[in-house]
Amino acid sequence: MSESSSGVNTSSGSFPKSHSSHYSEVSDTHTPLSVEHTTDSGIVATPLPSSRFRFTSWHQIEETDVRGDQLACPRVREGPVEDDHALRSGKIFNKNSRRKRRENDEQTWEERLQENWENCTELNLSYQDLGDEYQLENFRRILRRLIRVEHLQLVDNALCDLSSIRLPRCKSLNLHRNHLKSLAQLPKIPAIEQLCVSENNISSLAELKLLEHTPLHTLTLRHNPCEFLEDYRSRVFSYLPKLKVLDGIPKLPEDSVPLCFPESSRLCIIL
Repeated sequence: MSESSSGVNTSSGSFPKSHSSHYSEVSDTHTPLSVEHTTDSGIVATPLPSSRFRFTSWHQIEETDVRGDQLACPRVREGPVEDDHALRSGKIFNKNSRRKRRENDEQTWEERLQENWENCTELNLSYQDLGDEYQLENFRRILRRLIRVEHLQLVDNALCDLSSIRLPRCKSLNLHRNHLKSLAQLPKIPAIEQLCVSENNISSLAELKLLEHTPLHTLTLRHNPCEFLEDYRSRVFSYLPKLKVLDGIPKLPEDSVPLCFPESSRLCIIL
């Protein structure tokens, strides 16, 4: 039997005590996910009081009055049920297997309704260890439901392309230590203000034009190949005139010097 796990950070809604239909009333006070800056990865989450549940499916925590937004890095990894494995391997299953699969589908749908991703405003989905394409697709499905999220952290998830995802209200996005090769692989983030894409594999700055009309004021690009381009900082600020902070350093007078080299300039050689 495969394991499934999911989590949620919401600012509204109720939190069921168990996997059954029993629900508990939510208290008025709760601890929201807070965000702070560090020199290593940009935006990170501070420890939360219920972090001991960080790898537990929130609707499977029994007899515990814990809100979804008190979960730090909840695991949302999910694997196919046994019947899906059988279908993948070409095995034939009987009517009982089909009936069981329908029951599992209904149960999964009920859980997805309980997750209430659409009302999330602050969410940390880092360190998911997405090792299977099934898990990755389930992860994208969750991201597509984040229509109200404002602060999102996706650190160290081996993500390669999020261009099909739209986060209309996202103001702070942390994609530190993933596998992005281009800024064109970022999700659509028209309201972004703080963006961290450090420790990826981004080699070109030309795609910064895609963020030109956003309210972006803080960008972290350190530890990418593009950091070694000649006039790196001047190039970034030429593409993003409204940017105020790059890699933790405020805009300096010399960052506004007109460029003298084309975009195709060679990388700097460090001896």
